[in-house]
Amino acid sequence: MTGPAADMPEDVWAALLAARGGAPLPDHAAARPFLPIFAPPAGPDGCVVIGRLAQTLDGRIATLSGSSQWIGGRGDLLHTHRLRALCDAVVVGAGTVAADDPRLTTREATGPDPVRVVLDPSARLPAERTVFQGGPPTLHVVAEDAHPHGAAETLRLPRGASGGLDLRALLDALAARGLSRIFVEGGGETVSRFLAAGLLDRLHLTVAPMILGSGRPAFILPEASRIDEGLRFSWTVFPMGDDILIDAAILRARPPVCGAA
Repeated sequence: MTGPAADMPEDVWAALLAARGGAPLPDHAAARPFLPIFAPPAGPDGCVVIGRLAQTLDGRIATLSGSSQWIGGRGDLLHTHRLRALCDAVVVGAGTVAADDPRLTTREATGPDPVRVVLDPSARLPAERTVFQGGPPTLHVVAEDAHPHGAAETLRLPRGASGGLDLRALLDALAARGLSRIFVEGGGETVSRFLAAGLLDRLHLTVAPMILGSGRPAFILPEASRIDEGLRFSWTVFPMGDDILIDAAILRARPPVCGAA
């Protein structure tokens, strides 16, 4: 098998970056996992949404205390930074920012930094977090009734039925700003919310050769009582160093356990 485990030739990566502006896509094995990002949008919001998680073989993304660095290897880190460079916006939840204080830049890959989108419904994150301290533009997305600190541009959205943010309204708002390739980087709760809402086009899941036996699960959905309440999909598997990368074609499907849209 070939894929992201192989070094990305510089000309192939340059061609992928050029494809952001409409240039032809490269025909190379190392580019294959990234090609769906450039597919025509299927949803009414005009966005292509790709979720991303790294997990152990037993489906854990962190220990119970929140430790998650590093489940994946060097290839996993580089793949994440390449996805950032190819997308217009990178979305993370408040829990990820609170736990990891990420920069969300493309420092490991040549290419532009995406707009950083922080989902913080109750505006609980302090202004001292790295994403609010300069660098690429940051959108602090809060609920309409929240009181943000003003350290970054604020985007107010209505709350959804579960009390979190209305994610469909989020995609509409991002598309209106010209941000149509959306990378939902984490954490597990945020990716699960997009999945449950039927708003993921693709899911890039790194699986590392590690078993924890406990910890935080990758996906948080309502409890299923029957196997047919789970979501089945097609996937392509790529080697990535000691890990494997799964490119899952979710195609905006909603897990049956989550009910009708």
